[in-house]
This record gives sequence, structure tokens and C-alpha cells, in this order.
Amino acid sequence: MIVMWLGGGLVLLIAGAELLVRGAARLSNILRISPVIVGLTVVAYATGSPELAVGIKAGFAGRAGIVVGNVVGSNIFNLLCVLGLAALIVPLSVRRRLIRLDVPILIGSCLAVWLLAAKQWLRPWAGLVLLGGFVVYTFFLVTQGRLERVGDDSSDLLRKRGAGRSGPVVLLNIVFVAAGLGLLVVGAHWLVEGAAALARWFGVSDLTIGLTVVAVGTSLPELAASVAAGIKGERDIAVGNAVGSSIFNLMAVLGAASMAAGERGIQVSASALTFDFPVMLAAAVLCLPVFFTGVEISRSEGALLLFYYVLYVAHLVLHAGANEGLRYLDAAFWYVFLPLTLLILGFSILHNRKLYGFRRG
Repeated sequence: MIVMWLGGGLVLLIAGAELLVRGAARLSNILRISPVIVGLTVVAYATGSPELAVGIKAGFAGRAGIVVGNVVGSNIFNLLCVLGLAALIVPLSVRRRLIRLDVPILIGSCLAVWLLAAKQWLRPWAGLVLLGGFVVYTFFLVTQGRLERVGDDSSDLLRKRGAGRSGPVVLLNIVFVAAGLGLLVVGAHWLVEGAAALARWFGVSDLTIGLTVVAVGTSLPELAASVAAGIKGERDIAVGNAVGSSIFNLMAVLGAASMAAGERGIQVSASALTFDFPVMLAAAVLCLPVFFTGVEISRSEGALLLFYYVLYVAHLVLHAGANEGLRYLDAAFWYVFLPLTLLILGFSILHNRKLYGFRRG
């Protein structure tokens, strides 16, 4: 039965990602909105809906560990695994606006949530602040999207398709987006159910389950959509999806869940504040130099992001089992992996300094 859940969920995710990316890409051309804006909004918010559903449900049920673990774990997965795997398959182009605007907003959102939760609680008023920030950010994106016309090289593929502007064509692509989203949500649910059944055998905490099984399960739509977008040549959508979904998780999901939790809000564990929140912030900060080098995420940088996600999961597993190897893993990170990463990124930035001007967008 577990195999059926996992296999069926995977099939639905692949089919849903294909429909969602196809519909969103064509809509961006029809409505003359930059593909990166579509990735940051339509695709990101659509693929982030499983996190929103899980967050609100867990908030009402008082499962704070699931709420926090889901958001923090999903963001770490989006920024390290989704971008890493997508770039490993095909190098991803990065728009200048992501480096100058959206990634700094993501970093600021991480810091804001960390500060709001500093006393181990996310109160309803904090949730309202986050939701307000989300509304302002979305309004800004929509306004910008109307100004950023599809006239650059990233939309050549779409222009060649000759997408029309007639009502039936628009409606058809809206149906593609809606159908793709539906398949993604159902597929993610099936995968989470199958994976959760396996995880229960290990008797781990709500936070650990949220950081791993639930986070990965609800982020599979982002993974499927970004990989499909990269393969289809919609690389702006692939990157915008991962960044936009992460901002959506912090502002919309945590904001709504904090308000749904009632008068006290959501309790945040000390371990999440001292380890998982800093890792999430570090992953967001890491995006800046990675995006900056060559104005793309290369395959080698994708492999680097994936490596750090594996390292993070290994830390969670060793910590959950109180394994002696955790001490050696932490030492290897501080004295080997981190210095090498800084050296590699620093050399890459210097090597590509002639690209400071970036390309348009």
C-alpha cells in the first residue's frame, strides 16, 4: 500500500508539473508579463498551496512543530534541493531583479520571522504582520509585472509558439494551471501519506517530521515544477518558483497558521531557533553569491547546493539518534566544507567580475 501511495503520487506530480508550467508560461506571454514574475507569483503561490493547507490545518490542531518544521524545512529544501537538482539537470539563468530585490526580500523575511519568534512564540499579531507584508509584496510584484514586458531573450521560445490572445486560448491555459495545481496537490498528499507511514516507525518528534517528511512532501510540487520548467527552457520560472515559494511560506503560511492557532499563537522550539532558523537564513544568503557568479546557477553550483542539503539531512538524522558521528560532521562543516565553499565562491565571483552589469531584467 505504501508503494502505491509513493508511486501514484510521483506520477501525479510529473503530470501536474507539466500542465502547470505549460499553462503559466503561455499565460506570461499572452498577458505580456515577464516569466520571472509569473514564477514568483502564479507558479510559486500555486506550488506553495500544500504548505499553506498543511500549515493552517496543523495550526488549528495545535501541532506547532509540524507548522514550523513544514515552513523552515520547505524553505531549506526549496533553496538547496529544488534549485540544486534543477541546476544539475540544466544550468538556470538568474535575473538581475532576483539578486537586487527578491533574494534580499527573502533574507529580510527570514530575519523578520526569526526575530518575531525570538521568545519562542509566533503570536497572532505577528501572523497579521506577516500576512500584511505578503499582501504588499504581491501587490508590488503584480505592478512590476505589468511594466516588465516580454521583450527579452528569455521569452523567445514562447514567441515562436505564437500564443494567441483570444478568450478561449486564455481560458485553456488557465485550465492547464488549475489542473496542474490539482494534480500536484493530490500527488504531494499521496507521497506525504506514504512517507509519513514509514516515518512513524522511527518515532521521531513533530518538528523532525515537519522538517523532513512533511517539508519534502509539500515541496515536491516546487521540485517538479522547477525541474519541468528548466527542462522546457523556462529557466526564469524555475528560479522564480523556488524563491517566490520560500517568501510565500514565510509570510503567507506562517502568518495564516499563527492566526489559525488561536489566542496564544504558535510555539517555536528552542532547537528550531538555534539551528534550523539559522540554516534557513544561511541558505537564503548563499543564494546571493551563487546567483551572482556568471548570472546563472551552474551545474557545479547546483551540486554544491544539493551537497549542503544532504549535509543538513544527515545532521538531522544523527541528531535524532544522538549519534556520536554528529560531532565529527559538525567539525567537518566548520573546518573543511565552509572554508572550501567560501574559497570557491570567492574565486568564481572574481573570475566573473566582468559580468557585473548582468543582462536585462
